[in-house]
Amino acid sequence: MDLKLARNVFDEKPKSISLAKIEEFVEKDGQKFFYFDKENSHKGLIALVEHFEKKGLSVYHRIIKYGLGENDFMYEVHIL
Repeated sequence: MDLKLARNVFDEKPKSISLAKIEEFVEKDGQKFFYFDKENSHKGLIALVEHFEKKGLSVYHRIIKYGLGENDFMYEVHIL
């Protein structure tokens, strides 16, 4: 499963990250924050949360609004 990371520049395309790479970061640091782009499906993010919960980790997921527009949001996932 690949997810799209949040954009750093508004006009550029979001970069992708694999589930294996996310697992590497979490194993290395013990906990990690990830910010995902609005182009990800909610279903995909819930699958990510469930994947790490099955491994016995705590996962917090929320939507962050950064503007007044309906599409001005990103997803934050904290895995610990």
